[in-house]
Amino acid sequence: MRSTSAARSPARPRPPAEAREAIDPRIRARRAEVLRDEARRRLRVALWVLGLLLVAAGGWFALHSRLFAARVVTVVGATHTPASRIVAAAGLTDHPPLIDVGAAAAAGVERLPWVAHATVSREWPDGVRITVEERAPAAAVQELAGSGWAVVSRSGKVLTAAAQAPPGLPRVVGPVPPGAPGSTVRDLRAALVVATSLPRAFASQVTSVAEDRAREVTLQLTSGLDVYLGSTAQLAQKEEDVAAILRGAVLQAGSMIDVSAPATPVVRP
Repeated sequence: MRSTSAARSPARPRPPAEAREAIDPRIRARRAEVLRDEARRRLRVALWVLGLLLVAAGGWFALHSRLFAARVVTVVGATHTPASRIVAAAGLTDHPPLIDVGAAAAAGVERLPWVAHATVSREWPDGVRITVEERAPAAAVQELAGSGWAVVSRSGKVLTAAAQAPPGLPRVVGPVPPGAPGSTVRDLRAALVVATSLPRAFASQVTSVAEDRAREVTLQLTSGLDVYLGSTAQLAQKEEDVAAILRGAVLQAGSMIDVSAPATPVVRP
């Protein structure tokens, strides 16, 4: 019987590492060339990225330098506000970099009393154009002490102060004195609505428009007559009634035309 512990045949010796790794020199050279090409490609990409970063950094510094500063400022549309004040309000007095001029400049200009809307545009390499739309004066509001007048827009914005009421503007009197230029008169909304809608039939006869604390409006006429309008409800009808009464009735100075109820206008002595 053959023994199970019989000696196994000896393993064949492995070839040396040099023999196992023997590669065709042409393949080795090709692999080396591929590796060199890949390294060169990565280097080119890195140089391109570095170049772009340098160009971007240089451009950023150039745009924020005095080379592209806002040195030439053109103001268009301003009649009542000096251009120097508009430039200062826009923050352009110190000639900031043009790239930094934007919405904040327009917002600064729009805080000026006369300015309703402002548009600021850049004109490279060193120019800025500010286009202004001004508010229209609608009435002159008398101070309670009688020391002066405030010229206001239709919305009640105080545009400027004046020692005398400018000619051609309706005069408005209210229970609260107007504030400084730039503020808004909030207690004369009814009077301003009336003052800016007076019909041609008797607008030239109105010397003042007064509003009391109850928001009721009274007109004073050059003839010595008063017109009590009350609220601004049905204002167009009330004004038509006043025009008809002035045109067709014989009235004495000191009388009051009451059209607070337009269906039943009354003349009171």
